[in-house]
Amino acid sequence: MNLRSSGRLATAALYGGGGLGVLGGVFYGLVKIQAKLVRSAIGPAESAPPAPDGSYCTDLPGEPISLLMLGDSAAAGYGMTAAQETPGALMARGLAQLTNRPVHVISRAFVGARSADLDAQIVAGIDAVSPDVAVIVIGTNDVTHSVRPADAVRMLGAAVRRLRRSGCEVVVGTCPDLGTIDHIAPPLRQLARLYCRRMAAAQTITTIEAGGRSVSLGQLLGHKFAAAPTELFGADRFHPSLAGYASMVAAMLPTVAVALNVWDPDDDPPDDLLGEFALPVSFAAAEAADVAGTEVSPTRVQGRERGPRGRWAQVRHRRRANVPDPADPDLSATHLGGAGI
Repeated sequence: MNLRSSGRLATAALYGGGGLGVLGGVFYGLVKIQAKLVRSAIGPAESAPPAPDGSYCTDLPGEPISLLMLGDSAAAGYGMTAAQETPGALMARGLAQLTNRPVHVISRAFVGARSADLDAQIVAGIDAVSPDVAVIVIGTNDVTHSVRPADAVRMLGAAVRRLRRSGCEVVVGTCPDLGTIDHIAPPLRQLARLYCRRMAAAQTITTIEAGGRSVSLGQLLGHKFAAAPTELFGADRFHPSLAGYASMVAAMLPTVAVALNVWDPDDDPPDDLLGEFALPVSFAAAEAADVAGTEVSPTRVQGRERGPRGRWAQVRHRRRANVPDPADPDLSATHLGGAGI
C-alpha cells in the first residue's frame, strides 16, 4: 500500500471518532439490507459451543498463565463439538507449548456477541480469574447487526482500557473479512470487504490508543478462506472450521506471547520483504488492514509516545506459531466443565 492510499484508509477509519461515515448513507443502507439477508440465510445458532474453561498442560512446571477469552462466535468456537477444538483451548495449548508453563483459560465469549457485550463479559471473567492476558475477537456481529461503527469502536476501546487498568495485557483480533462469505453476492461482497477493512482499521486505532495490541484477521482469513472454503469454513459456510480456527490462533498466538514477554526472538526472524517499523497509529492501522496477520502495538520514537500525526505504533509481521493438534494426548486438559455462555 502506498502512502497516499494508506492515508485515505486511515482518514476513513478515523472519521467521526472511528466511524465509517465517509462510506455514505447509501452504502450503509445496502450493507444493512445485506446483513439481514446473511442472518436469515445462516439462521440462529443451534447450540452454544462447549466451554474450554480449565487448566491445560498441568504437568508442566511453573505458575499457570491465566488467559481470558472474550468476544463473539469466532472467540467462542461456534460449530465445534469438543472443548479442546475451541479457540480458547487451542490458544491455551499453544501458549503452554511456547512457555513451557501450564495455562488456565476462562472463556466468556458467546455466539452473537457485539462490542456492547464486552463490558459484561469482562465483569464475568474477572469474577472468575485474575487474567494475565485477554484475547478479544469482535466485530462481525456489529457489522451484520448494523451497529454504528463509531459506537462499536468506542465500546471496544472502553473494554481494552478497563482490562489494562486491571493490569491485564490485551490482544484484539480485528474484524474478519465478510467479503469471503458465499451468502454475500457481488457487488455487495466488495462493499462488505471495504466496510470490514475500515472497521478493522478503526479497531486497531482505538486498541492502540487504549494500550492494547491488535492482529489483523480480515485479509489473513479472507485469502486463505477464499482459496480453501471447504477446508476452512464450517458447515454453515459462515463460521470457521477447526482448521479455520487453528489458522486464526496461529496468527494471534505470537502476539499473545509477546504481550506476556515470553516470545523467543529466535522464533521470529526479521522478514526481509516486510520487516518492522514505526508509523503514526492511523497509518499503522491502514497497513495492518492491508497485510495479513499484522501485529500493531504502542511504541515510542525518540522517547516520545506521540508525533506530529498522533500516537506512534509499531508494525510487525511475525512468523505464525504452531498450533498443537487438539487430539494430542500429551497436551491434555483438566476441564472445569459447563456450557458456553
